[in-house]
Amino acid sequence: MTRLAAILLGIFTYVGAAYAIDDACLIAAHLVQADASLPRVAAAIKNKALTIVVAGTTSSTLPGPNGPASAYPTRLETALQKKLPGVTVKIISIAKPRQTAADMAAALPQVLRDEKPALIVWQTGTADAIQGVPPDAFQATLEEAIGRIHDAGSDIIFMNPQYSPRTDAVVATAPYADAIRWVAVGNAVNLFDRQAVMRQWGELGTFDLLAATKSLDTAAKVHDCIGRLLADLVLQGVAVAGDEAKDKTSQ
Repeated sequence: MTRLAAILLGIFTYVGAAYAIDDACLIAAHLVQADASLPRVAAAIKNKALTIVVAGTTSSTLPGPNGPASAYPTRLETALQKKLPGVTVKIISIAKPRQTAADMAAALPQVLRDEKPALIVWQTGTADAIQGVPPDAFQATLEEAIGRIHDAGSDIIFMNPQYSPRTDAVVATAPYADAIRWVAVGNAVNLFDRQAVMRQWGELGTFDLLAATKSLDTAAKVHDCIGRLLADLVLQGVAVAGDEAKDKTSQ
């Protein structure tokens, strides 16, 4: 084998390995699509400082000493920092156990005042389902909060409950996921459909989601993919904002 052939073989082997690693995340990438713009995020990136608040429950966290570094909020920060060189990216997680949407909505005004984030990633639905909050009341809470969040200068991405074969059989999250979708569509807000993404991973055998409840290694891989796909959604929303700005300029 010539030296050039050996070098090329090494490159192709490396690239193939990289794609193999990425495929686990990218299998569900078609389910992550920005339908609305993120103009405040675009402005923050232009100013080289992007702050994002993740509001959620324990499904936004992982246990153990390496839990915070492996959970999707930190993986989101890492992914965005790589994709946005020269921009300071800061992710603030206010994930707490058993928080309903109403609990989060009550806490957000102070967070918005103190942190002034360009984006709120609002992961919700599971606690409301467990506690039996009426889906229409849950939906009304989200509807009422959107205007306050926008008025405070922040964009929003909703994230619905995670999918797990074990919990899906005993906790009826579908009405809450539907409510989130209706609110997102009706208010031109992006939705990260974590439930659909994880269900596809489970059905295709990409990840053993039953093992994920017991294996921190599997759970960390799932969180890493969620963080990376969420970063892609953020940048898609920024691209939509750029297209809208160009359209306004050309009119």
